[in-house]
Amino acid sequence: MKYHIEKNTVQETLVIPLFGRLVCSERFPELFSDPEVNRICASLDYDFAEKRKKMESAAGLFGALEVAQRQYDLCCEVLAYLKEHPKAAVVNMGCGLDNTFHKCDNGLCRGYNIDMEDVIQVRNELLPAGEREQNLAYDLNDHTWMDLIDASDGAVFFAAGVFYYFKTEDVRKLFSAMAEHFPGAVLVFDSCNERGAKLMRKIWLKEAGITDVSAFFSLEDEAELCGWSGCFASVTARSYMRGYRDIYRDVGVFHKLMIRFCDMLVKMRIVRHSFGGKAYDKERTDKKRL
Repeated sequence: MKYHIEKNTVQETLVIPLFGRLVCSERFPELFSDPEVNRICASLDYDFAEKRKKMESAAGLFGALEVAQRQYDLCCEVLAYLKEHPKAAVVNMGCGLDNTFHKCDNGLCRGYNIDMEDVIQVRNELLPAGEREQNLAYDLNDHTWMDLIDASDGAVFFAAGVFYYFKTEDVRKLFSAMAEHFPGAVLVFDSCNERGAKLMRKIWLKEAGITDVSAFFSLEDEAELCGWSGCFASVTARSYMRGYRDIYRDVGVFHKLMIRFCDMLVKMRIVRHSFGGKAYDKERTDKKRL
């Protein structure tokens, strides 16, 4: 039995990044390999013909590259954190049908996948939680989800394509609450400046009847976050398409131009946000002693 995906529903929005990763694994196998995404797409009752046609255009394929490269970047950050904290909590915020935990699982860490209830219902069918993994149905702005995360051995949080649709004040409250709740943890997410965020949100906000796009989250400079809370230890950022693995030489002229556009004009970045606090201070003191 295949899982039916209705057109023009929340379920369909989950298919887009999923299919983007599939297309990249087909077109750029030397860069992206994702057998699980093949399995998931094969288990869906959904006509991918229209999506494939769009993603075979130069612009559509670049969108797929963005999705696949973003997952690669976030995996790099998660794996780096797990090297020092092998039993940490790995928390996917706004998970959709993302399988990053499975790519990073070291056999010791714990995975938490958080999203709205209707999304988790689909995920439970297609990506049921494995051993040491939980799918949690929560609105991220309902901060009670934090009480369900066991961060006793550290925690690395990540979000892919999520915060563009949050109001800036909600992001501020969320980050500040996380910093207080999870001292010593790390949060990694993708961002861009206001120009880029408007481009990405245009269709979605128009459909929702929202016109005040200035209230929504974007970053011209990651340093803007430093003054949000006294519990923030550091904020750093890298290029979205070139900061973790430079794919510039592996793509054609059009995609090279798009990469330069993303870097210079919309400032697409992967932001790494370290939370301070007692646990952070103790770790820093211990390293100095060594």
